[in-house]
Amino acid sequence: MAGNAERAEPSGAAKMFGDFAPALVAYTDDVLFGQVWKRPELSPKERSLVTVAALTTSGNTDQLVYHLGLAKKNGATESELIEAITHLAFYAGWPKAMSAMAVARQVFRGD
Repeated sequence: MAGNAERAEPSGAAKMFGDFAPALVAYTDDVLFGQVWKRPELSPKERSLVTVAALTTSGNTDQLVYHLGLAKKNGATESELIEAITHLAFYAGWPKAMSAMAVARQVFRGD
């Protein structure tokens, strides 16, 4: 896990699954975040918006907590993220957008 060795503290994946699923942690840290997220064809903000959209449309709200925070670090504003989720209600379905918005409210407002 070369990517993990370079970090001052373990990644979120390493904290969750390091001793249980080290291969998954290595792929997450080294391939997904170490290579895919660093490709220049999309900016980090664009990658975050795509990821938030994918998680919303698939109903994977557990992962939204992390990715909404990452999106903000990558330059997306709360209003852009709220608007993206609102827009997705018409394409992904109302229940998925409502679930995603509940997560966004919790992340952004602590509700």
